[in-house]
Amino acid sequence: MLYYSTKNKDTKASLQEAVVNGLAPDRGLYMPEHIPQLPAEFFEEIVNKSLPEIASVVAKAFFGDDINKDNLDSIVTETLNFDIPLKEIDEDIYVLELFHGPTFAFKDVGARFMARMLSFFIKERKQDDVKVLVATSGDTGSAVANGFLGVDGIQVFVLYPSGKVSKMQEAQFTTLGQNIVAIEVDGTFDDCQSLVKSAFMDEELNIQLNLTSANSINVARFLPQSFYYFCGFAQIAKTLNDRNLLFSVPSGNLGNLTAGLFAKRMGLPVNRFFAANNRNDVFYKYLNTGEYQPKPSVQTIANAMDVGAPSNFDRILDLYGGQHESISRDIKGFSYNDSQIEETISNLYKKSGYILDPHSACAYQALKEGKKPGETGILLATAHPAKFRETVERCIDSKIEIPADLEKFTLKQKHSYSIPNDFNIFKKALINLT
Repeated sequence: MLYYSTKNKDTKASLQEAVVNGLAPDRGLYMPEHIPQLPAEFFEEIVNKSLPEIASVVAKAFFGDDINKDNLDSIVTETLNFDIPLKEIDEDIYVLELFHGPTFAFKDVGARFMARMLSFFIKERKQDDVKVLVATSGDTGSAVANGFLGVDGIQVFVLYPSGKVSKMQEAQFTTLGQNIVAIEVDGTFDDCQSLVKSAFMDEELNIQLNLTSANSINVARFLPQSFYYFCGFAQIAKTLNDRNLLFSVPSGNLGNLTAGLFAKRMGLPVNRFFAANNRNDVFYKYLNTGEYQPKPSVQTIANAMDVGAPSNFDRILDLYGGQHESISRDIKGFSYNDSQIEETISNLYKKSGYILDPHSACAYQALKEGKKPGETGILLATAHPAKFRETVERCIDSKIEIPADLEKFTLKQKHSYSIPNDFNIFKKALINLT
């Protein structure tokens, strides 16, 4: 399958080129030429399939023409070596816990999948010096760093906004060493993302370094996140007697939501999606007004969603041919401030004892407000609450247990390079650190 640029459909690339390069030459995002339809019998039999079996079918639909079955199955098996539980936490509201990977965040699947696919392609190309750039507002950096840790021939640079990620998130990508380099930027996530995009636009830098991106702008990062939606449906289909299913998605850079929209186009019976924003509500306002106006991000307790110019908006726009009416028919937006998020965490804990992280709290509250009678809602819990320990413990007025595999990151020493929000300084640092 070929992949075209969102800026020009005549700009096309193979899967290998799309994954290795990250962005199209015109700086558009890559989109598959077509979205394959899965057969009806797949959905009839899905309740009896394991997560790796489900993921193998979905992955083959997109990547099967470009990677042989054995290699693709190996990538899927190595990526999905943990369970994704579904739990009922309120009436007709279920939570799909996506935080059981190495960094306890939903991005582990996409990051590990991309790491293995990129490694496969650079070996085919006989390259051994690829540089991965990733901007993070929290969870992306930790997932990518741990997904690529120790991978031969790949060096990862994680750019993150100083003082705007949780201590646990920071520890997950600043304490690893080896082929992982953390760069602390005096600015916001949007500044970090702008530095990464500027690097790809710099001809001199691209001549010296083989650059690619591991943000959800890379097709190998965001497409595997569609596995979650099939997994959620497979678990709830045993009791779901109708098709009134909706997913509520904590939304920042919109990669996870975009993956869900792809799943629906592949045939997954989803009625609607809820896009739950924090105060960074650019997409929420677009859904309500039809006007897209990026703006500087503001810091919130749901920091992984602190995005003022979501990259994957271009993919959503392309997917729907730019039709706001069609987009807003499938997606309803919600936005919550810090006080509302804290209240939601507190209320659900008092009601059921279930602990939400700040991002998942937005998705839960959206279901409480927007779900209609007769609909069944699944919220995507995107991170373990212990990653935001101080905030969550304040909300529930109780201590929470930190998993041992998560706590180990805090016992290591931080190593990072601090730079101002200046591309020329970043460029010099990048060259000097390679």
